[in-house]
Amino acid sequence: MADKFPLEGMERLMFSDYFNDKKILVSGNTGFKGSWLTVWLLKLGARVYGVSRDVPTQPAMFEELHLSERVAHTTLDIRDLEGVCGLVADIKPDIVFHLAAQPIVSLSYLEPVETLSSNIMGTTHILEALRRSGHQCSAVIITSDKCYDNVEWVWGYRETDNLGGKDIYSASKGAAELVIKSYFHSFFQNSPVKLTSARAGNVIGGGDWALDRIVPDCMRAWSSKQPVEIRNPNATRPWQHVLEPLSGYLVLAKVLAERPDAAHGESFNFGPRSEYNFSVVQILSDMSRHWEFMCPADSFKTTGITTFAESGLLKLNCDKALHALKWMPTFEYDQMIEAVSSWYYKYYKEDEDMYEYTITQIDQYEAEAQRKGLSWTK
Repeated sequence: MADKFPLEGMERLMFSDYFNDKKILVSGNTGFKGSWLTVWLLKLGARVYGVSRDVPTQPAMFEELHLSERVAHTTLDIRDLEGVCGLVADIKPDIVFHLAAQPIVSLSYLEPVETLSSNIMGTTHILEALRRSGHQCSAVIITSDKCYDNVEWVWGYRETDNLGGKDIYSASKGAAELVIKSYFHSFFQNSPVKLTSARAGNVIGGGDWALDRIVPDCMRAWSSKQPVEIRNPNATRPWQHVLEPLSGYLVLAKVLAERPDAAHGESFNFGPRSEYNFSVVQILSDMSRHWEFMCPADSFKTTGITTFAESGLLKLNCDKALHALKWMPTFEYDQMIEAVSSWYYKYYKEDEDMYEYTITQIDQYEAEAQRKGLSWTK
């Protein structure tokens, strides 16, 4: 599979070199998004510390890229309050990105207490550790677009819309947002700790092997030359490449430190353009063309079987991020499809150094953002 993103072979100064030599703690660094964020931070010159309970999947991007050899990693359950407080006190990070969570909707039906304790109390423990430490720090707490009370309307949810939901996973994310808000108003308004929350969802990219997610399910099936089984082909989602929200998180951390009035105590949505709300069957058909299927219909089969409720329509309004942070998405739809498909194709079909290829994809993303003149590329 040939890459369609030519690079100019030149170094680019991203985020005004803000992250170079910063001490950065990433909770959930062994997960899909945490691994991508770790690689990007390393590329930006940061000193990365990671904390996670375990490696959540097999295979896992964290292991395939040998990230344990590149960061200072601590194995710790974030529901261990004293352990988390001790870790933060020891590191005194300049920036915290909190991603550790139980991230799978289907699993929340099987393990509701695990989901609630991880997503609510885990978030609480990170905030409490920052409160006790009290050192100067920017904290970006990541929740999910599922934090909103989804009433299946056609326009995007704004940061001021109602939180919560009818299922355990949505409740856990909505409750985490309430904890963040209460900690801000109770402890952090005039603190050296600057705090914000970020909401994104339906992120796709290479290196995700979680269960009950459409892209990992596809790649497991297609790598064995089998069609993927799908539950709801007509469900639509605001699909975005993993680097899109990560660029937003990085912008947020920088703004928190340099212009706290613009972000401290605020919440921000990060999603694709409104027109990028594609059905499951559309995404599968377009990705299958990069996997040598002669007919896209041969790449999947519909079961119609589901053991849990899931939304049919959910998207975000990202105007606040545009106006307050000057953030906007980078990839066009076809670039997203190409990036996702090629990462897995390299992994399954070619003898590729996946750490270096991941760096290459970040280079490609940065180059496209710079071509579009996005503010964080300067």
